Amino acid sequence: MTLRSLTRQGWTTGRIKNLISEAKNGVWGDDPLDENTGIKCVRAADFNRQRLSVNPANLPTREIEEKVAAAHRLRPGDLILEKSGGGEKQPAGAAVLFDLDIQAVCSNFCARLRPTSDTDPRFLKYVLASAYYSGITAQNVKQTTGIQNLDMGAFLATSWTYPSHREQRCIADFLDVETARIDDLDWQRKRQIIAIEERHRRALSDEFEALIDAPRPRLGYLCSIQTGITVDGARTKDETSVTRPYLRVANVQAGRLNLDAVYEITVPRAMAAGSTLRKGDVLMTEGGDLDKLGRGTVWGGEIAECLHQNHVFALRVSTDRLLPAFLALFTQAVAARMHFESTGNKTTNLASTSSAKIRDLRIPLPALRRQHEIVNEISSMALSAESVLEALARQRALLAERRSALITAAVTGRIDLATGRGADQS
Repeated sequence: MTLRSLTRQGWTTGRIKNLISEAKNGVWGDDPLDENTGIKCVRAADFNRQRLSVNPANLPTREIEEKVAAAHRLRPGDLILEKSGGGEKQPAGAAVLFDLDIQAVCSNFCARLRPTSDTDPRFLKYVLASAYYSGITAQNVKQTTGIQNLDMGAFLATSWTYPSHREQRCIADFLDVETARIDDLDWQRKRQIIAIEERHRRALSDEFEALIDAPRPRLGYLCSIQTGITVDGARTKDETSVTRPYLRVANVQAGRLNLDAVYEITVPRAMAAGSTLRKGDVLMTEGGDLDKLGRGTVWGGEIAECLHQNHVFALRVSTDRLLPAFLALFTQAVAARMHFESTGNKTTNLASTSSAKIRDLRIPLPALRRQHEIVNEISSMALSAESVLEALARQRALLAERRSALITAAVTGRIDLATGRGADQS
């Protein structure tokens, strides 16, 4: 008899819904009347997707009629399933365990799943995680314009084999320990990444702070600023229109470009001519999170005839006085970050800067030779750090793979809990 038959002996073949006594859609309600009224509401944005739990830090408060709230109230041991939402890299259908001692409901984009009396909630949590990791959930997601919707009935009807309540607890106990061990290793790698990135930022800022004797002219004296194209779906197309790739804020990172997803836009040829990027342009972002305003990188001509959106500025510098790479590095230094964070226009969710505030940025301006030296020194440091960061990122990816594989093996009976060995091992 193999380990697989030993671990699966006595398991029941059924469907995921056999582990659930009730599935109830959530509720959103209204804005609270004041800060002392309302009930907390769990959204998919509040999911801790790694630990499969609810992050209580930013739960919104909603005003919900007491009778409705009572019918939708969460209790420890309930599961919350995201039934609408998701995205290209994060499909809808993730689920987390609610284990908080607070009065709360889940949002209308989620559903409350209540385990049966003979189902361990933690085991169900891992079953739903396994279904998500293995793509079973995604198979039951329907994509509409801008949003994904989980066919919950079809998903819960998925065949699943599960053990007795006692063995469910054993599996959940095992996974609690093993996933916590993996999470700890992952956190250590994450801390190393944060430390390396912080050390690089500090070294970069030190280079610029050391230029105490260098003149500090306004950036506006050293460059021109090209504004980009406003995206307008109602813009009329005619025989002069051209279709070109264009950069968005998401494509411009601090010190690098992310060209994984570059969209196209159709505009009049004359408009395109005024927003076409040139090799050596320094790209700076207008809006986003406050700490990302003005982040810059050099355009190397990676895409021919590429345009840029109006939320991305293209700075064309006087290269006889200022190196584009030197300027791009300076946008990451403490002095530049302080400038943009102190002058940025802040709203509830976003912040923005302007071409005038970019022109007002004062930049240390040593001789071109010294600029070249600083760019080379910082680039060398960045190259060394990048190799370590890539290795740590690979380790984190492997840990994530190990975590999901372990969960799936345990909840499908392909692992011997006594030894932790796979069922196909002798």
